Amino acid sequence: SQIVDLAASNDELGKFDAYIIAGGGASVNDDDAPQYNPGIFALGKPILGICYGLQLIVKELGGTVEKLDMREDGPIEITVETQSVFFEGTPEKQIALMTHGDTVTKLPEGFDLDATSDGLTAAISNVGKKMYGVQFHPETDITEHGSQLISNFLFKVAGLEAGYTLEDRHQAALKEIRDTVADRDVLLFVSGGVDSTITALLMAEANLTGTVHAIHVDHGMMRHNESEIVEIALKGAGIDLDVVRDPDFFMNASTDIRGKKSKALKDTTDPEEKRAIIGDAFIQLRNREIDRLGLDPDSTVLAMGTLRPDLIESASELASGNAKVIKTHHNDTPLVRELRKRNQVIEPLKELHKDEVRELGTKLGAPDELVWRHPFPGPGLGIRLLCAQTAFMNDDFSDVAKLLAKHATDSINTTLLPVRTVGVQGDDRTLSYLAALSGKEDWPTLQKIARAIPKSVHGVNRIVYVFGDALTETSQDKVTETYPSKEAFDQLRVADNAAMKVLQKRGLNKAVAQMPIVSFPVHFGEEGSRSIGIRTMITNDFMTGDIALPGRDLPIEVIHEMVKEIQKDPSVARVVYDLTSKPPGTTEWE
Repeated sequence: SQIVDLAASNDELGKFDAYIIAGGGASVNDDDAPQYNPGIFALGKPILGICYGLQLIVKELGGTVEKLDMREDGPIEITVETQSVFFEGTPEKQIALMTHGDTVTKLPEGFDLDATSDGLTAAISNVGKKMYGVQFHPETDITEHGSQLISNFLFKVAGLEAGYTLEDRHQAALKEIRDTVADRDVLLFVSGGVDSTITALLMAEANLTGTVHAIHVDHGMMRHNESEIVEIALKGAGIDLDVVRDPDFFMNASTDIRGKKSKALKDTTDPEEKRAIIGDAFIQLRNREIDRLGLDPDSTVLAMGTLRPDLIESASELASGNAKVIKTHHNDTPLVRELRKRNQVIEPLKELHKDEVRELGTKLGAPDELVWRHPFPGPGLGIRLLCAQTAFMNDDFSDVAKLLAKHATDSINTTLLPVRTVGVQGDDRTLSYLAALSGKEDWPTLQKIARAIPKSVHGVNRIVYVFGDALTETSQDKVTETYPSKEAFDQLRVADNAAMKVLQKRGLNKAVAQMPIVSFPVHFGEEGSRSIGIRTMITNDFMTGDIALPGRDLPIEVIHEMVKEIQKDPSVARVVYDLTSKPPGTTEWE
């Protein structure tokens, strides 16, 4: 398969046997909607439209797409109402991932309604034209039978054959490394996560004539003993590692943002600016290390373990010309993009998702403890510490709190919190409020409420449960002023270590794919304190995911033990549990 611009010519499009029109953050009704070649619908070849792709089919062929008051984000039950080959082998009721604000309200002539979700259009088809459209995302983990649906389209509708294997990807990665690097030296930043580790193993296997310098950077935002653990593990895997410890360099780093020099990281609260500063600090450190090692700055290649989701969420041109920025990854900043233009970057995993990287790592003989380590972002705790000068309260704060209160029950209260978190809704980034539920610890009901809130309360993209006494206020308006600092990172490091120890002690590391521990500045009346969030994620591809629900995916007593251990630190005001799937919330809060 290949990714092709939807505006490509008929000659270019005609080279392919079938088309999948992917989702995106735009509306087909926008004046600046992405350009496309309508000729694709007249080529007579099978088409599957996903989300935006469905809506494009509908609009182009005479149907209607409208923005309604209700939106859908996260796992939604759909009802299949057809014997269509597309849904063959799947049940009448099934869970699918939705994330959309626009909805198909009138079908084009000749199309049938194949599935619905709470009365809304979920899937359509024109069997004669071999055109199919789904409002949900079958390419994601959350859609229970997504792989089967895509398989049905590719092999039963389009009549294609499967022949591409992991070995093909392996050999393609080695060829790309050899062709790109040639005889040049390589600088490789190794975090200790599976992505950079597998990149290091591939660089070694490529048997390059230049020297590969593997460097692990301790920037002061690592987890407890992270660098020591990484150094031992990677050297055990045969990777000769140089560890650079320089927290001050990162805390004092700044960069150019929209044409102006930023503040130092230690004085910055904006999450996107923090990401940009940390990402560019890595490049500045690259330049320093190149000088220290006596390498040529104009030829040395930077190797990175960039994955497909990193590029998609950063709206990199390597992934799409029409994607919206969800968050700026440290390996896709403007300085990295400039190095790419100079052919000084090699990213052999950029076409892969996390599950594929792990499969490749196992094939390469990497130790299980490296292959299955929980992912840890390059910026480290820097993006797990939510910073703020003042409470985040726009003009709509009280209105959003009133809408949120409609979701309260006799035993569960709602409280709007004055902090901003990042979400992904409609394949676009949202910066919205954090909502809290408190009271009765009824996890199925809490999850049901958490899934319902974003449908009608559009100012909220993340919902948490607050342990302890129920909150009586419908909103909070105070925060502890917080900046990136050793004190704040130390507090978060202790909380993270406490929670991870409980998970490891119980042998539950593989029960969740990732468990970020987050610090946020709401003090709940204990001035000077901050609160801690537990964010569990179950996912394979790391593009989407769902929470580990206490009592279903993790024992409730394990969660309670985590809370108890974290609360041993008297500077922690409250502990919360994130109830938000991805979407509408991103994995990380920033």
